[in-house]
Amino acid sequence: MSSQAEQRAMDRAVALAALGLGGTSPNPSVGAVILAADGSVAGEGRTAPAGGPHAEVVALAQAGERARGGTAVVTLEPCNHTGRTGPCSQALLAAGVARVVVAVRDPDPVAAGGLDRLTAAGVDVESGVRAIEAAHGLRYWLTAVPRGRPYLIWKYAATLDGRSAAADGTSKWITSEEARADVHALRGTVDAIVAGVGTVLTDDPALTVRVPGLDRRPLRVVVDSAGSTPLKARVNDGAAPTWVATSAEVGSGPEGRVDLEKLLAALYARGVRAALLEGGPTLAGAFLAAGLVDEVVGYVAPKLLGAGQPALGPAGVPTITAAIDLDLTGVAQVGPDLRITATTRRRS
Repeated sequence: MSSQAEQRAMDRAVALAALGLGGTSPNPSVGAVILAADGSVAGEGRTAPAGGPHAEVVALAQAGERARGGTAVVTLEPCNHTGRTGPCSQALLAAGVARVVVAVRDPDPVAAGGLDRLTAAGVDVESGVRAIEAAHGLRYWLTAVPRGRPYLIWKYAATLDGRSAAADGTSKWITSEEARADVHALRGTVDAIVAGVGTVLTDDPALTVRVPGLDRRPLRVVVDSAGSTPLKARVNDGAAPTWVATSAEVGSGPEGRVDLEKLLAALYARGVRAALLEGGPTLAGAFLAAGLVDEVVGYVAPKLLGAGQPALGPAGVPTITAAIDLDLTGVAQVGPDLRITATTRRRS
């Protein structure tokens, strides 16, 4: 049974892991805290960008000799394989920790097995501590690895009556400056930002992260079946990497359009574990119809238009009984607007 000190340490590890979202892929963002033998905090750390040390190694380096006989508290099972860095399970053994407390086991068969190795070496192991909280922070990884595709968030902005643009096509700005800043923070947690060529041609968005002090350059993905994205478009300005995904390169789906499942599989192969969909209503509807959206983040402004473009286009829902059900996970006021967060239920 985990102690109160270990539970507090896990809360801290979860908070550390959240700071790394968007900066560690293709590795998961993990947090770790080392408690000395007397229960005091000896070290802490989070996963560095790919190729750098994992959370446990960072925390062990900070703890030094105080780790010996102590406890390692980690949000995800320590890895048990050698990639660009050595196995964290071995690092923990070499440091002489006596106990390891973990929130969530790793679904990756390549990396898993760390807890078994530690147990076999005589280390006291406990898993499942603060599992719900840690799993939320690890949802990108825990979803992407078993499915072989990124965790996909659909983000949209709309008026209270569900319009994303007025009748004359104008849409800047439906939501407030505070909501737009919040979107940039959300962009900073993912590895790719996806938009359709229609959005690029109409709005010419930059699709970059603009948060003071945060260095994130997620891949910009333009879903462009025919490859008609202009060279002068802002997505080609060099501010972040860009991939114009065409049907010829990715594969064709219905009506010759880019096959969305193959697109996500290709992104996974590129190391993308979480993506933010910012395309228009047509592309959003296509992703939802294909069952490829995991989370919805809607920014709703206290405005009414009564006409204009809806936030969502056809999504494969012919009747009310076929509606795409969501589980509401959060509602918050951001400036004058509401941010509504929900996850999609798996269709049977």
